[in-house]
Amino acid sequence: MFQRGCPRVGRGANQPEAMTDVARLFADTIRDGGTIFITGCSHSSIFAQEVFYRAGGLMLINPIFLPGMTLENPPPTRTSKYERISGIAESVLSESAIRAGDILVIASISGRNIVPIEMAIWAREHGVRVVALTSSRYSGTVPSRHASGKRLFELADIILDVLSPPGDAVLDIAGLTVRTAPTSTVIGIAILHSVIAQAIEILIEYGLTPPVFMSANLDGGDAHNAQILEQYKDRIHYM
Repeated sequence: MFQRGCPRVGRGANQPEAMTDVARLFADTIRDGGTIFITGCSHSSIFAQEVFYRAGGLMLINPIFLPGMTLENPPPTRTSKYERISGIAESVLSESAIRAGDILVIASISGRNIVPIEMAIWAREHGVRVVALTSSRYSGTVPSRHASGKRLFELADIILDVLSPPGDAVLDIAGLTVRTAPTSTVIGIAILHSVIAQAIEILIEYGLTPPVFMSANLDGGDAHNAQILEQYKDRIHYM
């Protein structure tokens, strides 16, 4: 039985342990009939786009795309404004398919903005487990923009830590006053795929056959995917 307490933080040497905890939480939730959701604002919405409806991906990862907070909606500067507006999280989650016993992965590298924080608060109040994909190094240097004073890592059940520095970028170039070469997306996606692969292994250990997409560009892929999508249609909310 999953019990809330202090969040497990995946810093440094503890990161593999936190990743295993999330993988087992994913597997147990799927085994017990629950669903996994993932969301993020602005560039953090890329994490949700990466892990759903993709070749080799677990079919039961459901994205929640927030209105006005994905980058294909110009101007992108609007995403930074919207993620600081109170009330959006409740409006979106209350009308979603997420239920008590499900998991919500919330990606926010700084962990300071209002929408991801209010999503975590709403999830906890409704019996949904919260996994934060964030940077403890970054978040620890900035104050919350939420009235509670909390940052995302302080509201999560388990933390997947990308360890990105404040500002995310890591490269100093002579003549440039700001850093370049951001790190969070590539690291966070690698972490998520590793966790999902381990969850698939655990489900097999449980004697279950995980629903995994086959590339539609391989012969037999369309038929394989159509069969499994129909089998799990009650827990796939993006079709």
